[in-house]
Amino acid sequence: MKYEVTQTGGVDYAPESEAAEIIQNVRTILNTRVGTVPLHRDFGISWEHVDKPLPVAMSIMQGVIVDAVSEFEPRAKVEKVTFDGDGAEGILRPRVIISIGGE
Repeated sequence: MKYEVTQTGGVDYAPESEAAEIIQNVRTILNTRVGTVPLHRDFGISWEHVDKPLPVAMSIMQGVIVDAVSEFEPRAKVEKVTFDGDGAEGILRPRVIISIGGE
């Protein structure tokens, strides 16, 4: 089964299922900037691409998201990364489609 993950949503300290836990973990990865987690400075996604031209930034961000999710939440497989928002206005929000395990 495929799930759509965005940066919005709260924290659930007792997810109702393994899929809900994995989705929340992917959301946490998307919302965490590399270097901001004490004792785990590599966790999250890099923002080095912020000042690049829009097509370059989107391409780099897609790769960064795929790599981060595969490293920090190996139970999820990234199927597709698209973006919402207006990059010209400085707003670019990832929308990630994942599949979980054998679903």
